[in-house]
Amino acid sequence: MKLSGVEKRGAFQYSEWNLTYRVGWGHICSAAALIYQYTEDAEILVGDANGQQTVSVSSAEEIGELDEMAWLTIRGKSEIIGVPLMITFYNQLDLVRLHVLAEGEEFAETDYKKFNLSMCQFMDSAELAMYR
Repeated sequence: MKLSGVEKRGAFQYSEWNLTYRVGWGHICSAAALIYQYTEDAEILVGDANGQQTVSVSSAEEIGELDEMAWLTIRGKSEIIGVPLMITFYNQLDLVRLHVLAEGEEFAETDYKKFNLSMCQFMDSAELAMYR
C-alpha cells in the first residue's frame, strides 16, 4: 500500500493510501476482520449514497457476513499502534482513508516520511489480509 499524503486535521492525522489493486467487498471485510481482532472497543460502520449505519458485530467472523455496501469503516483504539484510529475502505476502489489520533511522539507532528515509517507496515498487513 502506498501513502498518498498526510495532513493534520484537528486532533487527527488524516492520510490517504492507495492499494495495489482495486478491491471488492470480500477483500474489505477480510482486512476489517483482521483489524477488528486488534482494536479495543471496535465499531463498524457501513454506508452508501443513502447514508451510513453502525452495525453490531461480536466477532471478526461476523464482519464477513455483512451485506455489501459502498464503504466500510472500522474505528477504535488500536492495540498495535496504541492510539485511536479510523480506517475507511471503499468497495471497488483502491483508496483507503485513515485517521490516527495525533498524540504521542510518533503521531503528534505531520511528517510524510515519519508517518509512512510508522504506518506502512500496519497498512501493508491490512492489504495482505485481503487476500488470505
